Amino acid sequence: MDMLGVEGKLITEIKPEEINRFWTKHYDDGVPENVEIPEIPLYELLDRTAKRLPDKIAIDFLGKRLKYGKLKELSDRVAGFLKSLGVGKGSRVVIDMPNTPHYVIAYYGILKTGATVVQANPLYTERELRHIAENSEARIFFAVENAFPKVYQLKKEGLVDRIIVCRIEDYLPFPLNFLYKFKKEKVEIPEEDGILFWNDFLKAEPISSPEKVNPKEDVAVFQYTGGTTGLPKAAMLTHYNLVANTYQIIPWLPGFSEKDVVSGILPYFHVYGMTTSMNMPIAVGAKMVMLPDPRDIKRILNAIEKHRITLFFGVPTLFNAINTHPDTPKKDLTSIRACISGSAPLPLEVKREFERITGGKLVEGYGLSESSPVTHVNPIYGENREGSIGLPIPNTYAVVIDEEGKILPVGEVGELAIYGPQVMKGYYKMEEETKKTLVNGWLLTGDMAKMDEDGYFYIVDRKKDVIIAGGYNIYPREVEEVLYEHPAVLECAVIGVPDKYRGETVKAFIVLKEEYKGKVDEKEIEKFCRERLAAYKVPRLIEFVDELPKSAVGKILRRVLREKEVGK
Repeated sequence: MDMLGVEGKLITEIKPEEINRFWTKHYDDGVPENVEIPEIPLYELLDRTAKRLPDKIAIDFLGKRLKYGKLKELSDRVAGFLKSLGVGKGSRVVIDMPNTPHYVIAYYGILKTGATVVQANPLYTERELRHIAENSEARIFFAVENAFPKVYQLKKEGLVDRIIVCRIEDYLPFPLNFLYKFKKEKVEIPEEDGILFWNDFLKAEPISSPEKVNPKEDVAVFQYTGGTTGLPKAAMLTHYNLVANTYQIIPWLPGFSEKDVVSGILPYFHVYGMTTSMNMPIAVGAKMVMLPDPRDIKRILNAIEKHRITLFFGVPTLFNAINTHPDTPKKDLTSIRACISGSAPLPLEVKREFERITGGKLVEGYGLSESSPVTHVNPIYGENREGSIGLPIPNTYAVVIDEEGKILPVGEVGELAIYGPQVMKGYYKMEEETKKTLVNGWLLTGDMAKMDEDGYFYIVDRKKDVIIAGGYNIYPREVEEVLYEHPAVLECAVIGVPDKYRGETVKAFIVLKEEYKGKVDEKEIEKFCRERLAAYKVPRLIEFVDELPKSAVGKILRRVLREKEVGK
């Protein structure tokens, strides 16, 4: 039966409206098939809320509070200063910062000049920052103080004209601001032209009125994403893309309003943190509890209990770390109402345990840098299907296609393709990559997926992560799910390694829980897998490690493990 109404057709031949979005009948009550998306600049999210709720607390950063009215005023001052430096439409400005108030103020200030925000991870190496500076042609950096030496090197090379140094203590309450100065690592900052400090900006005259932008055409953010080419590509996200994704997700969280308290733990330089933990709470006027270090679980637990956080956005490793932290049983985490997990598959055991501890709902979602990022989420209160990324969100079309671009029927595995207002404009200065990724408006995700008879989607694996052993396709996620069922396994990652006979063979890297270290060996793990997997999927190689390589948001990096194996 043709559930979609377009099976067998090419995505180049159809209009998305021809697709039967039958999955919407599984939405929670009150979630619409389509939401109205205003054609407004992204900075309007802040300005509208500041007008409506000027005295409402917007940010709590380690005890320092900022109200929405103040947040708007400071972003206007940053915009005024940048404009005096010649920043405007066509300019690009890098934010190289963790989650601090500077980040939010600079982000909205840059947008108000008509310029584009260029996202950078403060943990990037000099080489990675050089690529971003060269590729984006940004000449101004907002940099957290400890990243200054790397950015200063680019200034010496003539790639960067100005660096605005942002210090954590700028936004710490007394006496923390005073004590922090003595605790932090000393960074030498020379006095020379082009080096400015955050507080210089705050003395500037506010911008009289923000620059007018064309929301559907003008690019708000360059979001760098890993490429098969090795160097990151800049996904160009327009004002409309980012406003759309904000408005698409708000109704997915029933009752989301200014009364909510939202975790600001996921890094804002990551697209998932930027949309769910910054732009969304700002749009409704909720309080953001901002923490600069997503690995500081003790502080996160304290913040949940103290601030009564209601909505929490994270990644599986973060939820797992909360579940297994020794302080968790001593904390009251029952304020949490709803959580969305993204960036990586959510193991069922992690979901169940987190829901048991908090009494809240934890659901898996899915997205990409190229789609601002969210495209699929499981219903918060409705049915969650094991291993599923959920249903396409409002205004979103999703299909599974074969290598020719033909739409496949229910249950068949192919590449996931997405169409919606959140899909990027393209990659900056990479026309060939853009043509391969955007076809007739459809975003080809590079993820292998299938859809069930109710419209729930399942990621089978990344195209490039699929292990081909002896002619069989093996999906690492399936093997990892089994490993997570073993009581000794804290974290794991599965990759393919070269094998003379099979082409590739399966290797598992495992971090054991403390109490099992030295008590569980490779044979026990292999036996456990043999009882649950076809023989060809069972890991032939097992390595116990102290930790797994992770991205800044805690996503386990299989790619790094593969590179290490190749280098052996």
